[in-house]
Amino acid sequence: MSEERSLNFIEEIIEDDIRSGKNDGRVLTRFPPEPNGYLHIGHAKSICLNFGLAQKYNGKTNLRFDDTNPATEDTEYVDSIRQDIHWLGFEWDKELYSSDYFDQMYAFAQMLIGKGLAYVDDSTAEEIAAAKGTPTEPGTPTPNRSRSAEENLQLFQEMKEGKYPDGAKVLRAKIDLASPNMHMRDPLMYRIRHAHHHRTGNDWCIYPMYDFAHGQSDSIEKITHSVCTLEFIPHRPLYEWFIEQLEIFPSKQYEFARLNLNYTVMSKRKLLQLVNENHVTGWDDPRMPTISGLRRRGFTPLSIRNFCERIGVAKRENIIEYSLLEFCLREDLNKSAWRRMAVLDPIKLIITNYPEGKSEILNGENNPEAEDGDGSREIPFSAELWIEREDFMEEAPKKFFRLGPGLSVRLKNAYIVKCHDFRKDENGNVTEVHCTYIPESKSGSDTSGVSVKGTIHWVSVGHAKTAEIRLYDRLFQVEDPSSEEGDFKNYINPQSLKIIPNVFIEPDLTHAIPGKGYQFIRKGYFTLDTDSTPEKLVFNRTATLKDAWAKEVKKN
Repeated sequence: MSEERSLNFIEEIIEDDIRSGKNDGRVLTRFPPEPNGYLHIGHAKSICLNFGLAQKYNGKTNLRFDDTNPATEDTEYVDSIRQDIHWLGFEWDKELYSSDYFDQMYAFAQMLIGKGLAYVDDSTAEEIAAAKGTPTEPGTPTPNRSRSAEENLQLFQEMKEGKYPDGAKVLRAKIDLASPNMHMRDPLMYRIRHAHHHRTGNDWCIYPMYDFAHGQSDSIEKITHSVCTLEFIPHRPLYEWFIEQLEIFPSKQYEFARLNLNYTVMSKRKLLQLVNENHVTGWDDPRMPTISGLRRRGFTPLSIRNFCERIGVAKRENIIEYSLLEFCLREDLNKSAWRRMAVLDPIKLIITNYPEGKSEILNGENNPEAEDGDGSREIPFSAELWIEREDFMEEAPKKFFRLGPGLSVRLKNAYIVKCHDFRKDENGNVTEVHCTYIPESKSGSDTSGVSVKGTIHWVSVGHAKTAEIRLYDRLFQVEDPSSEEGDFKNYINPQSLKIIPNVFIEPDLTHAIPGKGYQFIRKGYFTLDTDSTPEKLVFNRTATLKDAWAKEVKKN
């Protein structure tokens, strides 16, 4: 986006740091996803922010996989995350993993034990939780808190060697059981987990907790600005405490409001439920808010980057309208999508005075909104055409500017036709519309002098190809399904997918480019789906031409 805007608060901090010479004016950010699911639109905001800050201030961004929980992580998720970041248009400086630092983190933990700042606790999770107290009452020490450094070092070594089962012991930081911040009340640093790790295999059976791994990984990489979401504000004192006690590079954490989008859910746990319980076809289902789902739906990288730019960087949580995301999409697709014709609910139009057996090739622009027109394509035309059923009315009202007895209309890129007759089947449904055409009214060289108010799209019957069309809509019927009573899945929109099996399309669409946006004239924006084969084309509706939901909200 080209318009000028004021600096957000993180940019102000960075510019102050650069002016003061902090970190020698260096800017190094990181994007640290856990590879336990596919990225969603909320992660896109974080990606755009972290990579965007580095780009703006001639810095770099590391991609670091926070792979400290082997039970939920998989290389499938690692691969999908890489693909999503590349697709959004960003390149990372170094690809790193928290598991790269397991030896270093273990040494850090030993250092804190040696300083009397960490201890091995045999208490159960329930006992530890109870001993932490409440926000208004201080915690109480568990019996193991007074162990000597020597004993703790020995027990921690035995934990690493696999001498204890899962849950038998944990390593805790020894900080302040009376702290008003519950995260400072002797938080867990390590737990035992005998599970195969996607990178380190079975080398480790103890794994660092997020609060211990995160800040130390930032410090090892010398991250200058560690940007995360608001829920990590209470974690910041612990982040700083570990760095201070270990006397390592002082990375700094800064928090911004996460992206909350209406008519969807943003929790990985809930998205996983939708996948596992077959409410959607997978993580890349076009109704999902995942980046892979949005990509398959037909969203463009630029539309998502512009959306993240528009919503800005704030310190307060709010819910963003899904319609804004679609607005950014339409804004981009209007300039980039190629125009094509498809008839979803067909009836036949017969031009009775068109020469028998004749067909001709007409010319159509790919995109009249593009600065250079974006080229053109050939459109075959003949005496028999498919048109939309809604474009004919037997008894048309006064302001109906399409076809009906005695009414004239322009066929897109072709001729003006006038209806003089129609046919019905035994059920009273119109099956054929009979028209005459004006040979001198050809688009681009019209000398007929006839003026009409309406233009409709069409596909030549003899040249038409067929495709399956999938009309996608919002997955949920309510704005905030997570806040409603009962199971969030009760609010799934039953009309979120409608399949039309045999739609007539102009033949040029048999060469549709994967990932390319197409505007089916008067019908919406579409893209070729990954299920497509040469024998069976499948197109997804990316978005309607206008915000249909705004009308529904106003009507209700």
